[in-house]
Amino acid sequence: MHTFDDAVPKDPPYVVEIVAESPGSVMTASGIPIITHRALDSADRPDLVMIPSILTDASTWRRRCHFGITRWLTAVHERGALIGASCTGVFFLAETGLLDGKEATLHWSHARAFQEAFPQVRLNLAKMLLITGGHGELVMSGAATSWHDLVLYIVARQLGPPVAHVLAKFYAMQWHADGQAPFAVFTPTMDHGDVLVLKAQQWLQTNHAIAHPVEEMVRLAGIPERTFKRRFTRATALSPIQYVQHLRIDQAKRRLEGTRDAVDEISWRVGYEDPAFFRRLFKRLTGIAPGAYRRTFTLPDFDRF
Repeated sequence: MHTFDDAVPKDPPYVVEIVAESPGSVMTASGIPIITHRALDSADRPDLVMIPSILTDASTWRRRCHFGITRWLTAVHERGALIGASCTGVFFLAETGLLDGKEATLHWSHARAFQEAFPQVRLNLAKMLLITGGHGELVMSGAATSWHDLVLYIVARQLGPPVAHVLAKFYAMQWHADGQAPFAVFTPTMDHGDVLVLKAQQWLQTNHAIAHPVEEMVRLAGIPERTFKRRFTRATALSPIQYVQHLRIDQAKRRLEGTRDAVDEISWRVGYEDPAFFRRLFKRLTGIAPGAYRRTFTLPDFDRF
């Protein structure tokens, strides 16, 4: 790449090695083998460690089952290594305890499993890229493809912003400036065990657009309003009105993606008579305006290609 841009160093700035608990061939989840360069115990002083996204059922993550990896990560961190983790790779980073009391991010679909495994870590899913640690030495990215953000940040930090700009243009990488919130799908907790709340959630699926849905849920539940709201919040981690807002905005996102309906029409269909309020709420929950969301997520007309 230095042949067309002087910003890129002519000599390779990194010596890249793949390390594992033992050297040799490692079979990936897709059935493609990867040859590791060396074992962890012989790679004791790296300047930079990148933990990739791993294919795992995060809902069944077992604590304290990766002693070799966590001990190594803790040791290289103490020696000053910069550590980056992408998506589910953050589980390994959290196992070290280095994130305790700090913020972290990863793919939004793994949020519940991560919080159950590591309640002492504060998740901030709105951020696609998050830097923490005493010296900014722990860097995390959210969804798997946001490794672009992780790599560009590290390149900019270590080699300078001009190099990161060149790489972004050369490889057609895009910076996720709006964070991870626009990509998240509302996946409410349904296995909480409270039958009354579950019935209210199921009722909301088809009745969220009616006027005053919270009041109607309370009436259908047949219990005092304060009791219902307390049980609902305890079961879902959202107050009834927050839950309705998330559900309505999720439905609005689907309409923006799949229809040509005007934003005001979509606002009315999901339950908001005031389009201005709908726009403010949409931006607060997703990070971008409805029109920008539509431009970002509407699939192109492939017949034209």
